[in-house]
Amino acid sequence: MKPVLPKKIPVPTLVANDRLVQGFSSVRLAHLTGVMQAQVEAGMFPGAVTAILHRNELVHFEAHGFLDAARRTPMTKNALFRLASMTKPLVTTVAMMMVEQGVFSMQDPITHWLPELKDLTVETPDGDVPLVRPIWVQDLMRHTSGFVYSGTTHSARIKKLYEEHNIESRVEDISADEMLRNLGKIPLAHQPGTFWEYSISIDVLGLLLERVLNQPLDVIVAQALLEPLGMKDTTWWVTPEQEKNLAQTLDDDPLKLGMLKSYRQHYNPAGKSYFKGGAGLIGSTADYLRYLQMMINRGEFEGKRYLSRKSVELMLSQHTVGMAGTTIANTGPGYGFGLGFAIRQGQGMGWVPGSVGDAMWAGVWGTSFWLDPNEHLAAVIMAQGPSNKTHTRMLFKNLVYGALVAE
Repeated sequence: MKPVLPKKIPVPTLVANDRLVQGFSSVRLAHLTGVMQAQVEAGMFPGAVTAILHRNELVHFEAHGFLDAARRTPMTKNALFRLASMTKPLVTTVAMMMVEQGVFSMQDPITHWLPELKDLTVETPDGDVPLVRPIWVQDLMRHTSGFVYSGTTHSARIKKLYEEHNIESRVEDISADEMLRNLGKIPLAHQPGTFWEYSISIDVLGLLLERVLNQPLDVIVAQALLEPLGMKDTTWWVTPEQEKNLAQTLDDDPLKLGMLKSYRQHYNPAGKSYFKGGAGLIGSTADYLRYLQMMINRGEFEGKRYLSRKSVELMLSQHTVGMAGTTIANTGPGYGFGLGFAIRQGQGMGWVPGSVGDAMWAGVWGTSFWLDPNEHLAAVIMAQGPSNKTHTRMLFKNLVYGALVAE
């Protein structure tokens, strides 16, 4: 679906009653709301929820457009959204909490707990070769494991093997044990620690957490992070009653039907399929804001510490120096990758404003967020317009920084 912009979008003009709201222009924040409505009218998505935190204050929290594909039910601030890959930072954060507690280290070989992967090889033009070194926990956290996604890998052979062995559970359920056994038969696309490629790494990290802690991933994430943070609306599946509050995608979005087959979140996967640590959660805007506020506060929220200040700094640092591969498809140019987050490396390469060191990630359904430690800023947009996701995330970021006018 090619983005179709409205013919005319009003430009914000300074007026006498413009005031500062925690460094933001009230007129420009109102303009953000107007642009989101224009996006709804242009058919980018049925509706959205947008929110901005600055200096620990909520300066913007608005619902736009409609909840349903037919565009009859108004969007609500408490709507639920398929988070897709915005699940990844949450699961990576739980893994970092385990590192802090000494449960495992980032340089531990993952085969300590996942022996199904002990015989992995690496595909090369000259045939499959042994691993130069094991896959570390850190490789899973930063997507340098050599695993891939079947939809984006350049290897036709690996793509076929992923699909034949149902690695990503795209259409049918598959247990964790069977998934790992199948994965152990497929070569890696790269030597571990040499190449950044977006992948099933966080799914594997979730399975590793299950083996280490001897609990299912939904229980692990809930007990370590969701429940203590008060993220009461964040879940791996929705009941029929909750589904009424689940934001929908327009029926004419060409990606909708295929993605719904993959994101089968209307039943509890326990005992049927593995919990997807890289894509499985559903949640609300307010819930995700609580997580972002904890991270922007360097590990602390409402008097409780989840991570140390230094652990958060490590997660929000560049971990792919000197490696091949690029995050550009998700972030635009100018980003490397940390632990669970893409990290902005410089100003001149970016498509939109930001700060060196700002950290972001997004979901394929159309959700996106970023943290800007330099500005003590966090922002999130929740929408379900997969075909227009890149346009939406860049537009929102541009609008937020366009409204930030004072230090």
